[in-house]
Amino acid sequence: MWNNRPVLRNPVLVCAFKGWNDGGQAATLAATFLRESLGGERLVDVDPEEFYDFQETRPTVRLEDGLVRRIDWPENSVTYAQLPGAERDIAILLGNEPQLRWRTFSNAVLEVARSLNVELVITLGGLLADTPHTRPVPVTGTAEGDMAERLGLTRSNYEGPTGIVGVLHDVCRDASIPSASLWAAVPHYISVSPNPKAALALLDRLGALLDTRFDTMELGQASVRFERQVSSAVASDDDVSSYVRDLERRADAGEEPLRDLPTGDELAAELQQFLSDRGRDGGESPDQE
Repeated sequence: MWNNRPVLRNPVLVCAFKGWNDGGQAATLAATFLRESLGGERLVDVDPEEFYDFQETRPTVRLEDGLVRRIDWPENSVTYAQLPGAERDIAILLGNEPQLRWRTFSNAVLEVARSLNVELVITLGGLLADTPHTRPVPVTGTAEGDMAERLGLTRSNYEGPTGIVGVLHDVCRDASIPSASLWAAVPHYISVSPNPKAALALLDRLGALLDTRFDTMELGQASVRFERQVSSAVASDDDVSSYVRDLERRADAGEEPLRDLPTGDELAAELQQFLSDRGRDGGESPDQE
C-alpha cells in the first residue's frame, strides 16, 4: 500500500531483513539507524497477510495512550530520504524475512523498485563467523557480472542454502536491475546480542559504495560501549577468554580459525547466560545504549 509516490533522484534501494540473514541484528540495526538518522519519509508498506505464519511470527498487542489496544503486524516498509552530499536519494526497505511465498514477495519488492526507478539494489546482511569482537569487523561486498568490477566488489562464489536476499538478487538479475550485497562478519559467540559494531561497519562500507558519509557518531559510541562490555563478560570465563585470544592471534596473523576449537553452542550459551544475568543484576548489557 503506497502512502506517497514521489519522484526520486537516481535512487538506490537498501534492504535489510530480520531473520536468517541478520546475524547480530547487524543489517536491521544499520538500516534502522540509517532510516532514523536521515529522517526517512514512509513510502509503502507490504501487506503481511500473504507472507507470514502468524503462529510463528506473531503480531503484538500494545496500548496506545494507555487506553486503546492496537495490533502491530509483522512489518516490511519502505522509507526514503536524501543522501547526504549526493545527487541521489535512498529508499530503505526494513522488515522481516517472509516465511511464505518468497517469489511473490520478491516480485512485490521488484515492483516497488521499478515504480521508483531504482538504479541499484543493495542488501545488508550479518553472517556468523569465527572472528573476534576486539578486531575490525570484516565486511564482504559482492555483486554479479560487470557490476562487481564497477563497484569494486567481488563476485560471489557461494553455493548452499540462501535467505530472502539471495532470492531478491535473483529476481533483480532477471529484471536487469543491478544489485549488490554487503555482509558483516559477526562473532558467533555473541550472535544473539545486537551488534552496533557490525552495523557501523556496514554503514561505513555502504557510505563508501555510494560516495557519501553518514553521521554515525552515536552508533560509534554504542560500538565502543559494546566492545567494552563484551570484553568484560569474556574475561569472566576462562574457556571463552582462551578461545577469543586464539581468534585474535589468528586474525592478526591472517590465519584461518581451527575448526576443532571449542567454537560451538556451549561457549555461546555460557557468554549469553553471563550477559543475561548481568543485565538482570542491574549491569549494562551489549544491547543497551
